[in-house]
Amino acid sequence: MSAPTASTAGTSQKPRISTRIGNIAESATLAVDAKAKALKAEGRPVIGFGAGEPDFPTPQPIVEAAVAAAQDPKNHRYSPAGGLPELKAAIVEKTKRDSGYEIAANQVLVTNGGKQAVYETFATLLDPGDEVILPAPYWTTYPEAIALAGGVTKVVVTGSEQDYLPTVDQLEAARTPATKVLLWCSPSNPTGAVAPRELTEAVGRWALENGIWVVTDEIYEHLVYDGAEAVSLPVAVPELADTCVVLNGVAKTYAMTGWRVGWMAGPTDVVKAATNLQSHLSSNVANVSQRAAVAALTGPLDAVADMRAAFDRRRRTIVELLAAIPGVQCPTPKGAFYVYPDVRELLGKQIRGQKIETSLDLAAAVLEHAEVAVVPGEAFGTPGYFRLSYALGDDDLKTGVERMGALLREAQ
Repeated sequence: MSAPTASTAGTSQKPRISTRIGNIAESATLAVDAKAKALKAEGRPVIGFGAGEPDFPTPQPIVEAAVAAAQDPKNHRYSPAGGLPELKAAIVEKTKRDSGYEIAANQVLVTNGGKQAVYETFATLLDPGDEVILPAPYWTTYPEAIALAGGVTKVVVTGSEQDYLPTVDQLEAARTPATKVLLWCSPSNPTGAVAPRELTEAVGRWALENGIWVVTDEIYEHLVYDGAEAVSLPVAVPELADTCVVLNGVAKTYAMTGWRVGWMAGPTDVVKAATNLQSHLSSNVANVSQRAAVAALTGPLDAVADMRAAFDRRRRTIVELLAAIPGVQCPTPKGAFYVYPDVRELLGKQIRGQKIETSLDLAAAVLEHAEVAVVPGEAFGTPGYFRLSYALGDDDLKTGVERMGALLREAQ
C-alpha cells in the first residue's frame, strides 16, 4: 500500500469546508435575480422582481466626482482603514441633516457596503450564545451575520394583519437572560413597513429599560411615502445612544449599489473595535468609491426626490394590481421599494396540474409558467408570502404583475 501523498495526508477525516461557512445559506434575493438573468440570457422574456436595487443610473455629478478621483494619484494608495476623513465628516453632517442625530467622526466606520457594516457590527457586539431578537419578515443577511458571529437568532413573527410591525409585547415575550441585541429595520426590507414614531419610541424605551443593544438599519430612510416619517431610534430615545449602532449607506438613496459604500455609527469603543477588525479584514473601502460618496452626501437631493417620486408611482400601481388578484392580500407599504403580499390563500390549490403546498412552490410555478421572478417568503422567515421589488421600469412592472395575476387566477 502506498503512503498518502502530501496533498491528502491528514485530510481524509476532515471536511473540506468549515462548518461555520458551510452553514451559510445563499442569498435568496441574489439567487432569484441570477436565475432570472440566466433565463433572460437564454432568450426567455423573464421579468425579475427579485433584486433590491434602484433601476436608475447613479446621478451624473457623483460619477464625475469619481472620474476626477480616479485621475488623482492620492487616491491610488492605501487610506485609513476606517474611512477617509472627508467622508466621515460628510456622514456626520448628513446624519444631523437627515435624521437629527448628532455624532462625531470617531463614531463612524466606513464599510464595503451595508452588508459589511451588518457583519462587523454583530462580530463586534456578540459572543457565542448571545441572543439577537429579529422581527420577521427580515432581510436574508441578518441571521447569517448573527450566526457567523456566534449569536443565536430569536425570531419574532409579524404578519400582514399587523402591517409587519412587531409589538413591544412580542419583543418582551422573546426576551431571555441571554438577549443582548434587537435588530430594528425601518423602513423595512422586505416589507416596506415604516414604524410610526410612537412605536419607535416605545421599542427604544423597552430596549433601554432592559439593557438591550439596538442595531438599527436606516438605509431606506429617504424612501418614505404618504406622509410617513423614518424616525431614527437614538433620536426618538436619546438615552439609547450609548447602546445603539446605526447602519446606513449610499446604495439605495443615490442608486449606488455597485459602488459598495456603507457605514456604521455608534459608541466610540464599538466603532474602534470594529475598525480594528476591518483593518485586518479588508482595509479601506476603495478611495474612488469613497470620493463618490462624499459628492453624494454633500450634493443636492434633487435626484433623490425624482427617484422617490418614481418609486411612489410604481408603489401605487403594484399595490392596485396585486389587490385585483384573488387570493392575494397586500398591505400598502409606506417605505423602501418593496411590497410583501400575503399569498397563503393560494396554498393547497392546484395550478396547471401542480399542487401548490408552499410559497416556494408558488414562486417556482410563477417563474416557470408566467416567466416572472419573485422571492418567496421562506427566504425572509415567513412562509406564505412573496417579496416583489418595484425598483424596475413601469412597463415591466405592469406586464410582470399582470402575467403573474393571470396565472394565479387559474388556481383551484
